[in-house]
Amino acid sequence: MSEPTDIDNDEEEFTETTLIEAIENQIESENPPAAKATFNKLTLVGYERDEILQLMAHVLAVEIDALLEEDRAFNTEWYETALRALPELPPEKQ
Repeated sequence: MSEPTDIDNDEEEFTETTLIEAIENQIESENPPAAKATFNKLTLVGYERDEILQLMAHVLAVEIDALLEEDRAFNTEWYETALRALPELPPEKQ
């Protein structure tokens, strides 16, 4: 039987994979436009693809956590602003 930490690790890996897939879809569809712009900017300044996707996924995770905690709609304006500010990570929402 798996240890609880194995389950936690599987869930974290699934979450990260899902967030990165969402970011890849946003970049490909250019929706929101800040996704492709941010990816291009970070590529131009020397970040590797995997690192860019992780940074962008972090921003998406912060917004998802906040919308769930606050029971509100996705804040596209905040999300795009936070993406454009990368590589500076947004502060964790309280």
